[in-house]
Amino acid sequence: MPDLEIDRVSKRYGDVVALDSVSFTVRSGELFGFVGSNGAGKTTAMRIALGVLAADSGQVRFGGEPVTHETRTRFGYMPEERGLYPKMKVLPQLVYLAELHGLSTNEAHRSAENWIARLGLAERRLDEVQKLSLGNQQRVQLAAALVHDPSVLVLDEPFSGLDPIAVDVMSDVLREKAARGVPVVFSSHQLDLVERLCDRIGIIRSGRLVACGSVAELTGGAGTQLVVHAPAASPGWAKRIPGVRVVSEEPGGTVLDLEPEVDDQTVLAAALATGPVREFGRRRPTLAELFRHVVTGGER
Repeated sequence: MPDLEIDRVSKRYGDVVALDSVSFTVRSGELFGFVGSNGAGKTTAMRIALGVLAADSGQVRFGGEPVTHETRTRFGYMPEERGLYPKMKVLPQLVYLAELHGLSTNEAHRSAENWIARLGLAERRLDEVQKLSLGNQQRVQLAAALVHDPSVLVLDEPFSGLDPIAVDVMSDVLREKAARGVPVVFSSHQLDLVERLCDRIGIIRSGRLVACGSVAELTGGAGTQLVVHAPAASPGWAKRIPGVRVVSEEPGGTVLDLEPEVDDQTVLAAALATGPVREFGRRRPTLAELFRHVVTGGER
């Protein structure tokens, strides 16, 4: 499958800059996580990729060519808000949507039944969408994005409202699609899930892409952190050490950022002064910690 390219895309709403020259590529067979705070520009970028919105400048390309209406019929899109007909039954609705993308009636039925079974909706196949639980509506929404066997998947908060079993099912589906060469991009606030699933991640803040790369690249660039578990230490014990910033402080351990000139043995000595030390070691920051740091511009 070809790559999906977002090239210097900008969008304004009056005085509000929704996107400011955003560029990233979702490669063939790649799971790309698109993360940012509410209002950062994720949904706007996805809608522009799908042609739901027009960009003020920049271009969306698929396989090196500008995306056209015909190209977009090969895209699978899952909006954050429900995009289904609430009074229409599940099976007829999926068949209808597949036919809109060019499948014959027989092909549409086969594909709809396949995804209904795969996503655990067999007992709800003839229910009206509005009578389903929110989690099952989300499953139908995913089926609607997949039913025409798309060449690209663009999913806005696909894991929202799903129970852990449904999250596993959807994760497997996305991995399967990527394994078949489909570029998959999705947004999510569940950063642990993004960290586990994605090959690369883009972080957007106030309409600008401020970080992009694999988890290892992003967290590696942030440097390592020190984890210290000193059960007898009083809260704030590490704040008195020059050049040390407390990232988090919990009963299971304190996570610290050290300036380059700080000797970690100084920290160990301070911890031992409070009593026994059960854990002392380096680790890379998690994606959630990196995200908090990036979206606040380095300020806590």
